[in-house]
Amino acid sequence: MITTFYPPYNFGGDGIYVQALSNELARQGHQVDVIHCRDAYRSLARCEPSQSYSDHPGVTIHGLSSPVGFLSPLATQQTGLPWFKSSRIRRILEQPFDVIHYHNISLVGGPKILEYGQGIKLYTMHDYWLVCPTHALFKFNRAPCVQPHCFHCTLLYKRPPQWWRYSSLLQTTIKNVDAFIAPSLTSQHKHQQMGLNGRIVHIPNFVPRAQLAAPISDQSGGRAPEERYFLFVGRIEKLKGLQTIIPIFRHYGKAQLWIAGTGSEEPWLRQLTRGSTNIRFLGYQTGQPLQTLYRQAVAVIYPSINFQLGIPKITVTSGQGAPLVIMESFSQQTPVIAANAGTTPALVEQSGGGLVYSTEEELLQAMDQLLSDSSYRRELGLRGYDAYQQKWTVEAHLERYFALIDEIAAIHSCRLAQQASQS
Repeated sequence: MITTFYPPYNFGGDGIYVQALSNELARQGHQVDVIHCRDAYRSLARCEPSQSYSDHPGVTIHGLSSPVGFLSPLATQQTGLPWFKSSRIRRILEQPFDVIHYHNISLVGGPKILEYGQGIKLYTMHDYWLVCPTHALFKFNRAPCVQPHCFHCTLLYKRPPQWWRYSSLLQTTIKNVDAFIAPSLTSQHKHQQMGLNGRIVHIPNFVPRAQLAAPISDQSGGRAPEERYFLFVGRIEKLKGLQTIIPIFRHYGKAQLWIAGTGSEEPWLRQLTRGSTNIRFLGYQTGQPLQTLYRQAVAVIYPSINFQLGIPKITVTSGQGAPLVIMESFSQQTPVIAANAGTTPALVEQSGGGLVYSTEEELLQAMDQLLSDSSYRRELGLRGYDAYQQKWTVEAHLERYFALIDEIAAIHSCRLAQQASQS
């Protein structure tokens, strides 16, 4: 596994997924090595994580650090090459790995790292970094990008322009990847639409089976308003949509809004909530505390401004991927209230695990309904849990994951046999 961020040197869902996959593979008897960049985390967090590594004995962690500190990930971001990490990465990848699985490589090696090592090569597209220097396809931090202006957009995001993107480096190095894995059909279609050359396979992510946290008490009257809360989980960035629901909760006295996460928009949103007594920022949460937050919430609110423009109509199927937040919520039998954008509403409606809103009035109606009718809330939660068990378990994910690896291995064997017969 090669990734920029890995817990505890981690910010978002991509690192959590890599850790979950690595540990599950190790539990099944596979030897897993993880390469990640501590310098990248330190340069952004400006501190060391409060926790330590917590992994299966079969997982070997290679946390990369350099004497030049933040200059190492900066050099990679600018040039697309590992530079100060190159020799260490090459030594690790000299081992005869069967599979090299890339994830977020933006600051750990850039496109050049796709050429390193031998074996089946997979790349999971957790975001849009392959086609967007800001990773998000959210133009000028205001709206989904349908007509790129990458140079000016990158400056607005306060990031240095990536000069390697004006060369053929990416087009050359992605030829080393046997298959790109898209966790959602939206991601698959958007990458294809933007001209990514390579095989893209849709395999939804998963949430490891976890023990259900303690259930909530009766929401219809057993708890005071200050003890009832709706939950937002995720990076605090504009495209996540948190700014659209905070004004509503400033004047909503029936329950609180609890916010689990951090991000660049947090200072501004804290200013927006000044004087409000029913909005709480909890910081980054993970593990059992986060599972308890999910389980005891009235519902999880998902206001994300998902990418939708310019994408052909997608038929949502039983194998469609869901955002990590929704999978985690369903795994704790907690319903979701989702904004009507992208393919997420169809997932919520078809699973029966939540409600969808298009206006402020519809959001308030959904919140009031779940607060006043605990049996209805429980029914939605159980439907979501059933959808999780059918679609987003580790068993469902690994079945497709190993099938893809076996298929690529067969293709490699066939090619070797053809080359041998021609020589």
